[in-house]
Amino acid sequence: MMKPEWLARSLLVALLALAALAVGAGWYGQRGVVTLRARMPEGGGWSPGEIKADVGEPLKLRLTSDDVTHSFAVGQLDLPAVDIHPGEMSEVTLVFDRPGKYTYYCTRWCGLNHWRMRGTIEVSSPDPSQTGKVVVGETPLYLELGLDIDTPHPAQLTPGSKPAASAGRARLEQVPLKYRGLSYYRTHSPAAAWEALRAEPFARDLSDAQVWSLVAALWQANTGAERLAEAEAIYRQNCAACHGENGGGDGVFAAQAASEAASMDVPTSGQPIDAHDLKTPANFTAAESMLGASPAILQGKIVRGGMGTGMPYWGPIFTEEQIWALVDYLWTFQFDYSLEVNP
Repeated sequence: MMKPEWLARSLLVALLALAALAVGAGWYGQRGVVTLRARMPEGGGWSPGEIKADVGEPLKLRLTSDDVTHSFAVGQLDLPAVDIHPGEMSEVTLVFDRPGKYTYYCTRWCGLNHWRMRGTIEVSSPDPSQTGKVVVGETPLYLELGLDIDTPHPAQLTPGSKPAASAGRARLEQVPLKYRGLSYYRTHSPAAAWEALRAEPFARDLSDAQVWSLVAALWQANTGAERLAEAEAIYRQNCAACHGENGGGDGVFAAQAASEAASMDVPTSGQPIDAHDLKTPANFTAAESMLGASPAILQGKIVRGGMGTGMPYWGPIFTEEQIWALVDYLWTFQFDYSLEVNP
């Protein structure tokens, strides 16, 4: 008959062996084939929320939903989104060519907290020199400039109506070169550009409205039709539900955000796009707040999100080019870019 101490030791060894097998099986599942379940944010979001993979090794994901239809995409990768239907299994295989931490997210709006449906894929490399490196883009311009993107930057003067770029194009050749470059555009607000142009000798005989048209033409000259079309698609898919199709801060989820803001005694109208303490979606048609902000500030808001607001961070999701294109598109709510757009 086996003595009690031997029985206890045998059971302990067996349990340790089972634990090792469980860990090994889990690691294999994480590294090879992973079943990823989607739920609305209130139900837990993605499960698992963290996945591991190796550079050059296929990662097969089996995707299913436990409630409503969702969609799976990986930020900064040129891959189509995969729809995930309740009770069905979708599959996608990913192969990463460099190490880092990638963000996966849902592209179908399912509620106010939809943006919280994010998870990460940590990709490792067998090359020791690559281990620990992360996927990063360029340093955001707002950080290079040391801008405080949470401080309001209201415009002191605003146009009486929406400036038309077409009315200013004919005078662009009169504008000094220092105002026409991409660097000036990204680092100055339209209001600052208006004040600078207003003081130029060539603009002495121009009306205030004509100078605003010049600003609109300068802003349009730094973008293009294809770029704006791509950005419009990004905006409609990711931003319009809160900010509204026409940028008025009145999207289908804006009322829910306003309700939450009201419960915290937060103002819900006339909010500037860069206020720190507001919970409701920004109104991109508000001239005072928009025209006082530079493109660099808008870039910072998109990359980092709004601290203390419901604005999510999009830095790990969009590429650098997509973010700047989206910034360009936001100005269409302030300026009329109709007729031809510079290619």
